[in-house]
Amino acid sequence: MAAEIRHQVWIDAPLATVFAALATAAGVSRWWNPQTPVQTERGLVLEHDPGPEHGVVRMLVVSFVPHRRVEWECISRHPTDTPGASWTGSRIRFDVVERKDFPPANAPWAAAIPAQTILDFRHSGLDDASPYFAMCSFAWGEVLLKLQQVCQGQGRATGNS
Repeated sequence: MAAEIRHQVWIDAPLATVFAALATAAGVSRWWNPQTPVQTERGLVLEHDPGPEHGVVRMLVVSFVPHRRVEWECISRHPTDTPGASWTGSRIRFDVVERKDFPPANAPWAAAIPAQTILDFRHSGLDDASPYFAMCSFAWGEVLLKLQQVCQGQGRATGNS
């Protein structure tokens, strides 16, 4: 059955900074794996190589709304015994909003949490019966933590996740 991984990340950085980290291959390379942008007949594709056991991950940019949303479709195919196998055809979406425009972040209980931007992350179209589903959810949490750290100026994230 199709399932969705969802994370909400509160980032203490301006929306423009967060969006810049999502909007280009160079920006994504700062917090995930190094990305190679490739222009294709279908549009811009971001590629990265997490290692020989997985093969190259290719993500077609299917939606780009400046300072609001970036969405990718995974168009690569991967060996069935790897986590990437369930990614083919799935969608990865990043929506960003300023804290002032996100009512839960302005509730009294949230006042002590530093955040200027709220990121809503969704990776949809995954198989929840996959033996890799839970691991992928955790890995996305780690990758999104790196995104938060980079946007907040806590250094450059590196490594494969």
